Amino acid sequence: MFKATKQSKPKAKRGTARFHRIQWGIGLTGTSVFAQLYLFQPLLPELGRTFSLSPAVSSLAISAGTAGMAAGLFALAFWADRWPRKKLMSFSMFAAGGLTILSALSPGFAVLIGFNFLKGMTIAGISAVALAYLSEEVSTTSIGFVISLYLSGNIFGGMSGRVAAGLLGSWIGWRGTTFIIGIFGLALAFIFQWILPKSNHFNSQKVRPAYKFRQMRSFLRRTKLLSLFVLAALMMGIFVSAYNYLNYRLEGPPFSLPHYLIAFVYVMYTAGIGGSILAGSWSDSYSSTVVLKILLATLIIGLLMLLSSRIWIFILGLGILTFGFFGAHTTASRRVSLLATSGKSSATSMYWLFYYIGSSIIGTFSGVFLSTWNWSIFIYSLIGLGMTAFFIALIADSNTFMKGAD
Repeated sequence: MFKATKQSKPKAKRGTARFHRIQWGIGLTGTSVFAQLYLFQPLLPELGRTFSLSPAVSSLAISAGTAGMAAGLFALAFWADRWPRKKLMSFSMFAAGGLTILSALSPGFAVLIGFNFLKGMTIAGISAVALAYLSEEVSTTSIGFVISLYLSGNIFGGMSGRVAAGLLGSWIGWRGTTFIIGIFGLALAFIFQWILPKSNHFNSQKVRPAYKFRQMRSFLRRTKLLSLFVLAALMMGIFVSAYNYLNYRLEGPPFSLPHYLIAFVYVMYTAGIGGSILAGSWSDSYSSTVVLKILLATLIIGLLMLLSSRIWIFILGLGILTFGFFGAHTTASRRVSLLATSGKSSATSMYWLFYYIGSSIIGTFSGVFLSTWNWSIFIYSLIGLGMTAFFIALIADSNTFMKGAD
C-alpha cells in the first residue's frame, strides 16, 4: 500500500485544521518570546535603584538580551537547517521561560546580565527558523496571511510584556514580575508543544561554513545591501533607546506620572502593527526606496515630538515614532530579500545581525547622553542618528553613487 512521503503531503491551506494549528502555534512564539526579551524595559529605573546603577548601565539588562540574539542568530545561520524546526523552537521557548525564572533569583546585576544574554541566544532559535517553517509548511496562497499573524504576534508580545511588567513592577517589584512572566512563558511553551504540527516538508541540510562566510562577505561588498544593514542597526538603536529610557522621562518632572499610568503608555507600541501593514501595502504600489525615506522622516518627526513637555504631544510622538520605525523596518527587510537574488537566508541573517547589534550598542551608549546631560540632549542625539539614517537612504538611492553596486 502506498505510504505518503513528507514531500507528497500537501501544504496547509487556510481553513484547514492543520493551518489553524500552525496559525495559533506560531503566534504563541512571538507573544512569549518578545514579552520575555523586553520585560525589563519598564523596570530599568527600579533596577537602577536596586543595584545603584546609572540609566546607561541599567539598560544592559536589555542590551544583553539583544546581544545574545545577535550571537545566536549568527551561530544559527550555520546550524539551524540541521535540526527539525519544531524541536528547535520548542527548546527555545522552554529554555527562555526557564532562564527568565532564574533571572528573577539573580543575586547581583552581573548575574542578571548573564541570564539575559543566554536567554537572547535561546530566543534566536525561534527567529532563525519560524519563517522557514511557515514557508515549508503553509501553501503559497496562504503564506502572506500567516506571516502577518506571526509578525503581529511579535508586536503584541513586545507590547504585552512591557505593559504587564510596568503594572506588576509597581506592585510586586522586579523579581516577582520577572518570575510571573517566566511562568507565563513556560505555560505558552507547553501549549506551543501541544498545538504546533510537526514538519511535513523539512529536510535536514548541512551548510559548509566557508561557503556561508564567502556569501556573507559578498553581501557586505554590495553597497545597497550594506546600506540596508546599517539602516537596520541605526533604526533599531533609535527605537530601543527611546523605549529603554521612556520611564525615566515620564516618572520625573514635568510629567511625574505614576507607574500604573506609565505602563499603559506602552500600548502605543501597537502603532507598529499599522506601520508594518501600511508599509507593505505602500511598497506594492510605490517605490520602496521612496516609502523608506518617507517612513524615516516620520520616525524623525516622532522623535522631535518627544521633546515636548505636553503629555498628549509626547504620547502622540511616541506613536508616530513607533509607526515610522516598524514601517521602515518592514520596508528595509523586504528590500533586502528582493535585492538578494541568491542566498536570501544569509542576507536576511545579516540584516537581523546588524539589527540586534544596533539595539545592543546604541541602546546602551545613548543612555550616556541622558545620564551625563538631560532628556533633550538624549533626544537630539537620536535625531542625529535618524538624520544619518535618512542621509544613507538618500545616497543609497542615487544612481551615480550606486552605479554597478547591484
